[in-house]
Amino acid sequence: MSLSVIVITFNEEMNIGACLQSVEWADELIVVDSKSSDKTVEIAKTYTDKVVITDWFGYAENKRIALSQASCEWVFWLDADERVSPELKEEIIELLAANPPQNGFQIKRKAFFLGKWIKHCGWYPGYVLRLFRRQHGDLNNKRVHEGLEIAGEIGQSKHALLHYTDHILDHYLSKFNRYTTLAANEMAQKGQHTNIVEMCFRSLFAFIKMYFFKLGILDGSKGFMLCLLSSGYVMCKYAKLWEIQKQNRS
Repeated sequence: MSLSVIVITFNEEMNIGACLQSVEWADELIVVDSKSSDKTVEIAKTYTDKVVITDWFGYAENKRIALSQASCEWVFWLDADERVSPELKEEIIELLAANPPQNGFQIKRKAFFLGKWIKHCGWYPGYVLRLFRRQHGDLNNKRVHEGLEIAGEIGQSKHALLHYTDHILDHYLSKFNRYTTLAANEMAQKGQHTNIVEMCFRSLFAFIKMYFFKLGILDGSKGFMLCLLSSGYVMCKYAKLWEIQKQNRS
């Protein structure tokens, strides 16, 4: 069975080489770049001739552009800061060779925050739906944390995808403002409302849930930092929703 790997990029020169190298064994590599100003495109072209340069239309829409370029039966969606481990590579090759009855597979993900593997906080095994039959899957329209919708049965992988997210705090915070704005706009579009009490409660509960219920306390100082920042993320997106409400009323 043939496999296409799709990746969308913007200024990912630090990641794209290692990302594509981890999937060189695939039949087809497709990169859709949003006019990077660094060497992302130059590096990507050393691994594949299927590099498409386009404007930024949103996470889901740019992935659809990548998906439209795929020609293989199976597609693996990969982010630039992710790597396919050797164990996962062998599992995927064997899986597709067996022509499975499933049309999609959730892939176990091993995420690293500030260089540390986060084993708790609700982050592991952190299954993500990434491998699918091209004719049976499509992206949903969420503005942030978009996902796949699959027609048919879905399986799970045994081995993990490696996710090297947020190697420094500056990287996390640069995404923080963008993602919270997208999330707030999406909630507002759905007609959701909030108030000061709710945003405080949700923020506090997010920390308690991750740090205590999800055992983030066992992830040391990096786990504490992640739980604290995640709590702030919740507070910020609801504060932005509250601000949108105020603007609409005026």
